[in-house]
Amino acid sequence: MDFEPGSATVADTGAGAVGADQVVMASSLSWAPAGDNRRMASHSAGLLLYRAAADPGGFEVLLVHPGGPFWARKDAGAWSIPKGEYEAAEDPLAAARREFGEETGSPAPEGTEIDLGEAVQRGGKVVRAFALRGDLDAAAVVSNTFEMVWPPKSGQVREFPEVDRAEWFTAADAADKLNPAQAVFLDRLAETLG
Repeated sequence: MDFEPGSATVADTGAGAVGADQVVMASSLSWAPAGDNRRMASHSAGLLLYRAAADPGGFEVLLVHPGGPFWARKDAGAWSIPKGEYEAAEDPLAAARREFGEETGSPAPEGTEIDLGEAVQRGGKVVRAFALRGDLDAAAVVSNTFEMVWPPKSGQVREFPEVDRAEWFTAADAADKLNPAQAVFLDRLAETLG
């Protein structure tokens, strides 16, 4: 799970050759024209695990809820696909599989991934998603952790899980739970599954 930075702009999220008039702002950031001092968006990749639902033709997806005190009382619009940031030189699918393992405590199932493309979140983060058919015991999810000073200005460093819970949702329920920018991945998966 990665946390949304402040506002950012994406100068160019397309692929292509790097010209002399471009510079890399940081290894996991987008390309920007030389001299462009705008803050650049980071890139995340994640896996949207799905399985058949009870209703014919329907599907359920596995979503994760971010851990830590800022997210403790947030629900609608706070959930996410298991995802995390990756470096510019890293393969997005490999990063998505790695992040799935870090956030769920289980390796991603084997299978054929469906590339669901990209979506840009409100703060400018570019999220690349891949769907994968599989199953996982949501109650058994144990993620990696992070440290932060809490309460603020207390000087006390506390450890929190990046993901505090996971749950299976129908596509309709997931649309209400997901970060609004990520809901497009549900539509793309539904179109692909037909």
